[in-house]
Amino acid sequence: MIIDMHCDTFLRMYEDKKDTESFMENGYSIDIKKLQKGNVSAQCFAIFNELDNGYNTQEMYDRIDYMLNALDNFDEYVYIYNGFNSLKSDKDLKKICAVPTIEDLGPILDDITNIDKLHELGFKICSLTWNDENTLGYPNSTRKEIMSNGLKNFGIEVVERMNELNMIVDVSHLSDGGFYDVAKYSKKPFVATHSNARTITNHKRNLTDDMIKILSNAGGVMGINFCSAFLCDSGNKSKVSDMIRHIKHIRYVGGIECIAIGSDFDGIECDLEIYDASQYTILIDALRDSGFTQNEIDKITYKNALRTLKDSE
Repeated sequence: MIIDMHCDTFLRMYEDKKDTESFMENGYSIDIKKLQKGNVSAQCFAIFNELDNGYNTQEMYDRIDYMLNALDNFDEYVYIYNGFNSLKSDKDLKKICAVPTIEDLGPILDDITNIDKLHELGFKICSLTWNDENTLGYPNSTRKEIMSNGLKNFGIEVVERMNELNMIVDVSHLSDGGFYDVAKYSKKPFVATHSNARTITNHKRNLTDDMIKILSNAGGVMGINFCSAFLCDSGNKSKVSDMIRHIKHIRYVGGIECIAIGSDFDGIECDLEIYDASQYTILIDALRDSGFTQNEIDKITYKNALRTLKDSE
């Protein structure tokens, strides 16, 4: 079984003006047939927002409508997450669980009622920023003065409201200062849906060892990102061997319980050894060959993510 905590498939489909029928089978890394072949039991689907010429609240909801319509059209094959108890048991995996998520809450501007609206629409995980400053806080950056900035007052308010609604805060793309503020103000587990270890690959989007320890102690997880830039210091090849290096380091620093999968499929542009959602056996075999037990593999591929979903409620 696989739970993948981040992909941008509906962003690609929306921007390419694809008919929602293409969700069954397409040329992207994720579609229903690939998810079935890859034994994916739950897929987190992100609605991506970007500052561009200014955050557009209505466009965010338009993208949401597009994704939810696509999922509704294929309700024979997928169902939308509606609390931990809605998850199908191990014996009933005929349908794939679709977990709605937001990447960058910038379009909510300074209106907290949007958090309640997103909750009502079924959104479970939300990242506070992408790569731009917004009303909640500051993004990851190569500039130290930005990277050290924490959450704004509204960002703290959003974290607290998300806790009340059992929504999970995602710190991927957030500044280092923002990470520490989420750790301070969140009373429930938080996650880094698609980030790796900064000690192994010194990229601003990856987590430091201190962050990994804090995340683990909070009961959260970090999803291994398949993007080559986060896996290695040079080259454009996403290699499973580099994933194993990150996973081993994270296990050493934070324990096996904080590792998950966060492929970032359809949101990354590099040469992928695991090129789509049907190929997860490549990673599983590599983990086994590297000495990971079946119990450890199960934790990485789905059990840790399941636990965090449960503990957030």
